[in-house]
Amino acid sequence: MRKEVLVTGGAGFIGANFIQYLLDHTSYHITNIDSLTHSTNPEAFIAPLKLPNYRFFQVDICNAMQLNKVFDRQYDAIVHLATLTDGTEKKDSTIDLYDVNVFGTLNLLEKVRQGYGKKIIYVSTGKVYGALGEKDRPNLEEARLNPNDVYAESKASGEMIVRAYIKKYGLPAIITRCSNNYGPYQQKEKLIPTVILNAIEEKEIPIYGDGQHKRDWIFVRDHCRALETIVEHGKLGEVYNIGGGRERSTIDVVKLILDYMNKDHQLIRHVADRENGGRRYALNWEKIHFTLHWRPQTSFYKGLIETIEWYTANQLQEY
Repeated sequence: MRKEVLVTGGAGFIGANFIQYLLDHTSYHITNIDSLTHSTNPEAFIAPLKLPNYRFFQVDICNAMQLNKVFDRQYDAIVHLATLTDGTEKKDSTIDLYDVNVFGTLNLLEKVRQGYGKKIIYVSTGKVYGALGEKDRPNLEEARLNPNDVYAESKASGEMIVRAYIKKYGLPAIITRCSNNYGPYQQKEKLIPTVILNAIEEKEIPIYGDGQHKRDWIFVRDHCRALETIVEHGKLGEVYNIGGGRERSTIDVVKLILDYMNKDHQLIRHVADRENGGRRYALNWEKIHFTLHWRPQTSFYKGLIETIEWYTANQLQEY
């Protein structure tokens, strides 16, 4: 019997990679919905259109009426990736962030409650925990949420709505929190694409503050594997951290990229630090490892090389 999966935000960075992963590794019938208003990758929804197990709808999840045309069937799983991120925060208002990340989520939860989805995976972010100190242990799923920017706050708010539906209605839902992704199709304003593309053109590379901000990096394909594992085997009502176990400082990441591309470190330019940027974020992902037998398979350096080669080959494309 075929399995129907709905992916929201499937033309974005993680969504595009996730759908490609599913098409390559599963026999799922995939419905992809995206508003196509920000951070979209045309190839992600155009290339698979001829496949019999794929369809695309341009839909705004904040518009309940638009969503009706998508729910012409019951889905075995809804993987909710649609979001406005901190990368789009500069051009979108706080209201926009909450519309998508909270009210859009609420619309989807209602569809599940009405029987159109057997379960929903709410893809959140490790940023909901807030920043860590240098000597703090990576956050466990039980850690207190302490978001320190509007994006993280809106994602935490979405989580609270999901939790409320689980408690009140017994809604079949799972929450995931992932560390910093990198890989093909990421928005140009993010750190790794910015460094690669600026280095290609011998442009200065701006680094916030002293460059010692640390992030736990995960190659996007490893994240996609984790999500597929959770769709198949995740326990309803649970929260799963998805981490890379590869903490790197910003300056180290930049220098690795420049060294591989044979570019001078003199391209680096330190600029004023961001407010609420957070010195360090890291997740403990032992739970998904020991209960679902998932672990990241891609070394940071291997993933970085693949990413550099992809952007070098696709530098003139819009994504």
